[in-house]
Amino acid sequence: MNHVRAKKHLGQHFLTDNNIANKIADQLKDFHGNVIEIGPGTGVLTQFLLENKNIDLKAIELDTESVDFLAKKYPDLPVVSANFLKHNLKNDFTFPLAIIGNFPYNISSQILFRMLEYRSEIPLLVGMFQKEMAERVCAIHGNKTYGILSVLVQAFYESEYLFTVSENVFNPPPKVKSGVIRLKRRENFKLDCNERHLFTVVKAGFNQRRKTLRNALRAVGIDNIPEKFSKKRAEQLSVEEFIELTKLTNNDF
Repeated sequence: MNHVRAKKHLGQHFLTDNNIANKIADQLKDFHGNVIEIGPGTGVLTQFLLENKNIDLKAIELDTESVDFLAKKYPDLPVVSANFLKHNLKNDFTFPLAIIGNFPYNISSQILFRMLEYRSEIPLLVGMFQKEMAERVCAIHGNKTYGILSVLVQAFYESEYLFTVSENVFNPPPKVKSGVIRLKRRENFKLDCNERHLFTVVKAGFNQRRKTLRNALRAVGIDNIPEKFSKKRAEQLSVEEFIELTKLTNNDF
């Protein structure tokens, strides 16, 4: 076994099952190019990624104990010792790049927002999340789990829920199941609307999801809501309808 202690404050649950790791790594078999693994921990997923000759793999890891461990176990793997959420990726990574990882539950939504920030550089993400989060990202409108991340991620990426992972294949085991998803950037990912305004509309709509869109959007100063949307709630609108609503309410566009 390894000599790295899982640290609660970092949300670490180390994957111990080679079959699951191989199955996740296999999602990149058709990808050619640069790949960043976020938080490789003890390198269980890393070993299978290194076998893929089509990719140029680098890792980013916050835990210094893991960084030292990986340096000994995989001396040829470049590991950037930094926080993915705060690090300027352009300093150490070549774009475009795909993202892969068994993500700490406590920062998984922030990883997705970071991906959206770099969306023009990130064509693909394969990740293991808490099952509830994985389902939320892939949810469609009309579903209670459909929310801000569902809309914003699916506006730019095709989302696919791949498989569920038992809590028993981690050390220490989490209290919940995990889900692996794949996000493939849409070919036409530049939207036909003001993208910044879309983020505002979506966040405002779901931040007060029990209110009608008329009342929820009024809270952020958007008053010109078309009749067809005004009495609906955010979870009733598809991604396409949110884009339409964005165009109709943005006077600067």
